[in-house]
Amino acid sequence: MRVATVAARAALSVLPLLLSIAPGFAQTDCKQVIAPSPFGPDDQTGATNRITPAVTKAAAAEIQTGTATPMAFNLVDGVPLFGTRFTKTILTAVSTMPGAEFGKNKMSYMEDTYLSQSHVGTHIDGMGHIGVLDCYYNQTPMGKYVTQNYLKRLGLENIKTLATRGVIIDAVKVFQQANKLKTNSACRNPCLDAGTVISEADLQAGLKMYNVTLREGDAVFINTGWNDLFQQYPAQNAVYNGGEPGISKSAAQWLASQKVVAVGADTWAVEVVPHEDTTEAFPVHVILLPNNGIHIIENVRTDLIAAAAAQSGRATFFLNMTVPKAVGATGTFVNIEAIQ
Repeated sequence: MRVATVAARAALSVLPLLLSIAPGFAQTDCKQVIAPSPFGPDDQTGATNRITPAVTKAAAAEIQTGTATPMAFNLVDGVPLFGTRFTKTILTAVSTMPGAEFGKNKMSYMEDTYLSQSHVGTHIDGMGHIGVLDCYYNQTPMGKYVTQNYLKRLGLENIKTLATRGVIIDAVKVFQQANKLKTNSACRNPCLDAGTVISEADLQAGLKMYNVTLREGDAVFINTGWNDLFQQYPAQNAVYNGGEPGISKSAAQWLASQKVVAVGADTWAVEVVPHEDTTEAFPVHVILLPNNGIHIIENVRTDLIAAAAAQSGRATFFLNMTVPKAVGATGTFVNIEAIQ
């Protein structure tokens, strides 16, 4: 009885602390933290609302030769992963031993188990991925929508089909032409070194190089050359994950002002690391995702389409990207093709 009494008193002594903490989360005024969606207070889709039938029809005009250039890396164990993320593939071979086949035609089969977190390899960040405090896209107090298995709001099932115009900006060529390219010795081909800031002016120079003006509904991809290190996995995983070139906060704001629907790069975070302000954590993610509903696509293979653009003189293409309708998911690996 005494033990029970002591335990009860201990619980009561902690209760005031719990009560003092809980209201802080429950009472966060998300209207003071996150910008509202231009698509209405109930919107869960984000910037892909801008992909209208007219936008898709206009993007289809980019298909001239029908050439499809891959922009996604193969999913395979051993590629660089951020933080504690993991992947593991397991092959199950069924009925392949003599005598274990099915039917008189001796059928056998195989299947896979792919154990992985969703933000690995070439993948897209959804609206439920990044927030400020407990406030997410469209001023959503996310705490009340979290379950053990998935989000009850802002899941990837709300995304619209990304059938739109893609634009490649070759930051390597921009920096080479400006005589300011600082490369990393581990790259086998020219690349921007980690910590290199890609500014709004750099993006505009890359567009001007191919006489491109961004349109509402575009998806923008940036070639930094950093994917050279990704392709050297696992030897250069530590270098790849140790930092990266990327866009600045002002560049992110400018892209948002152009009403693009997605921003991708051949890096693991799209934004510069170390950050411009080292006291901040992934500020470009905060600008693009919760405040503008713009998807981020990471670990994109940009070298092939950058080379194709240099050869053809065309930096625009029809974006063919598969995004599973994963209910309540914060992100997922994707397959991307640039069709020119």
